[in-house]
Amino acid sequence: MSTTDTALPVFLDRDSGVPLAVQLADALRASAATGHLRGGDRLPSTRALADRLGVSRTVTSAAYEQLHAEGWIAGRHGSGTYVTTSPPSDRPAHGTVFGETTEPVELLDLTPGTPWAEGLDKAAWRRAWRAAADTAPLVRAQRAGIPDYRAAIGEHLLRHRGLAVGTDSVLATGGTTAAVVEFAGAVLKPGDVVAVEEPGYQRAVQAFAAAGVRVAGVPVDGEGLRPDAVPAGVRAVYCSPAHQYPMGSRMSASRRVELVERARAEQLLIIEDDYDGELRFDVAPLPLLAALAPDVVVHLGTTSKILTPTLGAGWLVAPPEVTAAVLTYRDRTGTRPSPAGQRVLVELARHGDLGRHLRKLRRELSERRSMLVAALRDGGVRVLGDDAGAHLVVLFTSAAVERERLAEAESRGIRLDGLARHFAGTPTAHGVAIGYAGCSRDALHDALDTVVGLLR
Repeated sequence: MSTTDTALPVFLDRDSGVPLAVQLADALRASAATGHLRGGDRLPSTRALADRLGVSRTVTSAAYEQLHAEGWIAGRHGSGTYVTTSPPSDRPAHGTVFGETTEPVELLDLTPGTPWAEGLDKAAWRRAWRAAADTAPLVRAQRAGIPDYRAAIGEHLLRHRGLAVGTDSVLATGGTTAAVVEFAGAVLKPGDVVAVEEPGYQRAVQAFAAAGVRVAGVPVDGEGLRPDAVPAGVRAVYCSPAHQYPMGSRMSASRRVELVERARAEQLLIIEDDYDGELRFDVAPLPLLAALAPDVVVHLGTTSKILTPTLGAGWLVAPPEVTAAVLTYRDRTGTRPSPAGQRVLVELARHGDLGRHLRKLRRELSERRSMLVAALRDGGVRVLGDDAGAHLVVLFTSAAVERERLAEAESRGIRLDGLARHFAGTPTAHGVAIGYAGCSRDALHDALDTVVGLLR
């Protein structure tokens, strides 16, 4: 099977009365029928072929769609478009494609929240694990986390998020959701009310509910959570100001100040989920809520999105009374964040590998974001939430359209994330969130035409 794009004997006659898309489809069909194109040969993407032939992508997309409908070619998401093994008339209705037994199509996952794990330097990764394994086993649990890890997180927050904190203010956690569970059990009481973004992170909503805490949805718009819509009497406000999940908005500076002022006036706590906080594009940084008001903000972060969930490591930075309550909760319940992932993070930071990975991550996702946004906007698709993070949003007009597009995407081998599931109550916005970190860049490129066609 060829693994590179096949040279195509295609010549288009612009003076002919036959449409260019029909000419192209005829030429490719003839090449497959005569054996010049063999089963398993990979075709160029519609974008690359359009550039090669000097035509618009409308021409190449129409030709590919026709051949796909006839059975001459098939898409394999993650690797491209391929010629089938034999002409449609010679192929059994159920049997082989690409010369092997047909298997269920593996969906190309474009949902948010998946890290760019393939970008991790394998040598650095192995070195960090070996160094972590060479440390002496613990004889006593570190309930606040390994001191070196807490120091490394403090350095990370200062360098990459502009937040100056002392090591004593940092607690290791098992990740963002684990931190919410601990906060709810340690600080809140059953019957307390927490304001949450609507739509928002449903794992956090469920964690509060499991602790007997009531949640009150607060709408978000292009400037993030609306502080004026936070109901009176809440004990805390949970928000993701750096890149709201899932709508992708960044909380404006004025709203950050407004939320902090209200928290101080009403003696409530702000839980700042720094989702996608390390990633921003073409926009100036905004101050962390924890930097504006360390006395009322509980700041949460995780390595799951910037590195990998394998580490199971996150952090919580909070006022002393909150960290003390969490430590007491851990003593009472026996829960502890795992030290293994903490040790690996320490080694990655010690040798500069963490910083190098973050710089590489920002470059890679910036280029992916530009590629995806350009394709969508060229196709007439309006994009939201693309100036930060690793996902963007496209809105639809109704819930029915959202359901139809999600089903159609899945039938085409692509998994997108509908907005409806991110509402605790009745959805008031409809559309999809598209993540672009978890797949390979080639797979994303090959899927662009399909994605644009689905969302146009």
